[in-house]
Amino acid sequence: MPCTSTRGRCPFRKWSGTSIDQGERLQAEVREAFSRGNPLRIQGGGSKPFFGRKTEACTVLDLSAHQGIAAYEPQELFVTARAGTPLAVLEAVLRESGQFLPFEPPHWGPGATLGGTLACGLSGPARAHAGAARDFVLGVRMLNGQGQLLRFGGQVMKNVAGYDVPRLLVGSLGTLGVLLEATLKVLPAPRASRTRRLELDAAAALRFCRRLAAQPLPVSATCHDGKKSLFVRFSGNGSAVRAAVAHTGGDALEETEAEALWRTVREQEHPFFAGGEPLWRLSLPPAAPLLLPEYPGLVEWGGAQRWLRGNPGVTRVQEAAAAHGGHAVLFRGDPGGMRFHPLSPVQLRLHQRLKAAFDPGSILNRGRMYPDF
Repeated sequence: MPCTSTRGRCPFRKWSGTSIDQGERLQAEVREAFSRGNPLRIQGGGSKPFFGRKTEACTVLDLSAHQGIAAYEPQELFVTARAGTPLAVLEAVLRESGQFLPFEPPHWGPGATLGGTLACGLSGPARAHAGAARDFVLGVRMLNGQGQLLRFGGQVMKNVAGYDVPRLLVGSLGTLGVLLEATLKVLPAPRASRTRRLELDAAAALRFCRRLAAQPLPVSATCHDGKKSLFVRFSGNGSAVRAAVAHTGGDALEETEAEALWRTVREQEHPFFAGGEPLWRLSLPPAAPLLLPEYPGLVEWGGAQRWLRGNPGVTRVQEAAAAHGGHAVLFRGDPGGMRFHPLSPVQLRLHQRLKAAFDPGSILNRGRMYPDF
């Protein structure tokens, strides 16, 4: 496997995964689809078909074989990988150098790929404290809806002029372009991590998390299980973590127990997520009160992300979130209505103009986010 490291080194030499660049094949397929007006459904590992609206009948553009790490500079804290690269493979390579993806992306299945993760804009328990997936994307190589190859960004943070397209693509569900390759900022894994459990109801947990946020403590994740337990994770330097634990109190979780807890929350394997009821994700200001408390809930990110299970009705959930400056997404299930929060007229026009600029034929994941594009 050739090394494309910017300094001539090849720190991922021991990696034995598949490295295949299918950019030319993908470009040809998009060009052909554009010329015929044939809609495409972009697919990688197929681990997240439930997220977003169902696309209309169309041809699958398969990125699963377009994989491999193109460049990795541990000392420069960046990695470049193709969209079809399995997320588990990328994380294993980073672990060999004592590094990780700080936004803790969920997998939701063994087929998770880097491209799918970024297209869905997924971040895990550390998001409120480390940053979101889009905050760590430095550059991308992509195809627009005409099959034109475009590059944006680079390998350092200060490289953007004009629109920040790499961040724009994250969370767009493939409606703006086909992500071929992404360069991500990585960080050293924390030296220490401890989790404490405090017995608090949901309202008290929200107040406690706000007090934590106002203090210089190395909080890396919080989660209230919707019953009587608030879990707080501290990560970083050993002495700072020990001081934070002593300051916070609560009961200690063993390391293996803590790792299992955060994995089940991240991968939606926690008992809260079991069952076939509709699952809602509410994004709210942390200071917002509990909404619809008669339904089971789980709270993450210091109160900024709240999961709700049940069927209060699309309009009721969306209006409750909007009344407190937030928005709601129907994450799983189909009780009828929009899956994503309705856009204002101004937002809708902006989205439509972006779609027209990047995908003038409207062939890429048509209708995956909103029926209008």
